[in-house]
Amino acid sequence: MARDRRQFLTGAGAVGLAGIAGCVGGFGDEGDADVQVGMVYATGGLGDDSFNDMAKQGIEEASNEFSLAFDETEPSSEGEFAGAQRDYAESGEYDLICCIGYAQVEALSENAPEYPDQNFIIVDETVEEDNVRSYLFGEPEGSFQVGHLAGLLTDEEFAAGAGETNPNESVVGFVGGTESPLIESFEAGFRAGVEYADTGAEVASTYVGEFNNTAGGQEAARSLYQNRGADIIFHAAGRTGIGVFQAAQEEGRFAIGVDDDQSESNPGYADVILASMVKRVDTAIYSAAEAVVNDEFAGGETETLGLEQDGVGAEYGAEIGGEIPEEIKSQLEESEQAIIDGEIDVPNEP
Repeated sequence: MARDRRQFLTGAGAVGLAGIAGCVGGFGDEGDADVQVGMVYATGGLGDDSFNDMAKQGIEEASNEFSLAFDETEPSSEGEFAGAQRDYAESGEYDLICCIGYAQVEALSENAPEYPDQNFIIVDETVEEDNVRSYLFGEPEGSFQVGHLAGLLTDEEFAAGAGETNPNESVVGFVGGTESPLIESFEAGFRAGVEYADTGAEVASTYVGEFNNTAGGQEAARSLYQNRGADIIFHAAGRTGIGVFQAAQEEGRFAIGVDDDQSESNPGYADVILASMVKRVDTAIYSAAEAVVNDEFAGGETETLGLEQDGVGAEYGAEIGGEIPEEIKSQLEESEQAIIDGEIDVPNEP
């Protein structure tokens, strides 16, 4: 379950950002780099301590390992994606353009055929063009694992750090960002994992409607803790999810993070973060950049990273994960293998 993760170097490589879509800024030792990469992040931008930041970790590691420099663009709305992608492509300076997030699929589907000699990747969606490599993840599989954990712990009298469960109630929660097929697939896997642990447990869910609303996430989680009796909440909500951690501390309950090991990226909340459903966007970005450096980039293909490929998984919290009973961890190891072996079929719709 908790796996050895790629250790990232920091400090070296490209620094700074081209703050708005349409502004293709340069930084780092671009003149000396053999490969140039353009990063178009999902709305919500950097500093989300999850999805976008994982993508940046991947390109930073590549810039430390190879003769590679990168530029960054943080669109503030989905309407800016097409222009941001085109700005990089039209410059003719970029060996690879990375489109982070499913919401970029429409823009990239239009842009990729217009620039057939430009290499692109997209994360969380598929664009069937010869110059695009698509990366998908087994979010439901990883979410099943943390759902299994939540379902087992909600029936236990368990206290660690600043949180505790209520063994008299079998209720856990889910807070999503936007109500989209991708985020709903997190909920679907989570629900299936909870049911696998305890068919009588209730899953209460809510969607905030955006990924950069910490106050909204806090309010949503507080309602689930107070009004629905949830003692553990899993979020798939980007920066909005930080509000879930805040509410968990206020209510003396637990939370489960997403994308990154959020007990590490948000140490101020590590005393309530049981685990995180890590999604290794960093691995996808690094491997794509490495392929370009080695002149091995293969467009027109889709790569899926699930439990078997170590693309998703449950990472126990750095501060309180060690207090989770070993018998529960063993059950998660068994269910993980059962998913890999095809013995458990994880749904992708709630």
